[in-house]
Amino acid sequence: MGSFKHSLAVICFLTLAIIHTTHAQNSQQDYLNAHNSARAQVGVGNMVWNATVANYAQNYANQRIGDCNLVQSGGPYGENLAKGSGAFTGTAAVNLWVAEKTYYDYTTNTCASGHVCEHYTQVVWSNSDQLGCARVQCTNGWWFVICSYYPRGNLSGQSPY
Repeated sequence: MGSFKHSLAVICFLTLAIIHTTHAQNSQQDYLNAHNSARAQVGVGNMVWNATVANYAQNYANQRIGDCNLVQSGGPYGENLAKGSGAFTGTAAVNLWVAEKTYYDYTTNTCASGHVCEHYTQVVWSNSDQLGCARVQCTNGWWFVICSYYPRGNLSGQSPY
C-alpha cells in the first residue's frame, strides 16, 4: 500500500509540475522576460506590460479562434503573430520571433535574402516599450499567439535600436 501511495504522490506532483510549467510560460511576466532578454542582448531597455494593449491583443486573439489564421489585425499597435500545435506556449512564440535575429544585419538594417526578420526587429524596437500579449486555443486544437507593441515599431528607414 505504501508503494501505491508513493506512486500516486509522484504522479500528482508531476501533473502539477506540468500544469505549472505550461501556465508559467504564458504569464505576463514570461512574455516580458522573453522580450526583455532579447532586448538586453542588444542594449535596449525593458518593456512594461500595458493592460490596454493586452486587452486589444486578447480581443483580436478571440477573433482568430475559429480559423487560427495568421492575419494581421490592422490595428493601431505593432504586432507579432504565431501559431503552433501541442504544448505551444507564449514563450515559444517569442522565441520563434527572436530566432530571426540570425537573419538580421544591423549594419545595413536588412534581412538576409529569402528570410524574414521583422518579427525580431519589433521585439527589440527601442521605442516600443509597452507590451500586451494573448494566447488562445483555436477550434482546430492549435494555439494562436499575438503580442501587440506600443508604440509600433518597424518604421521604414529607421533602425530598431
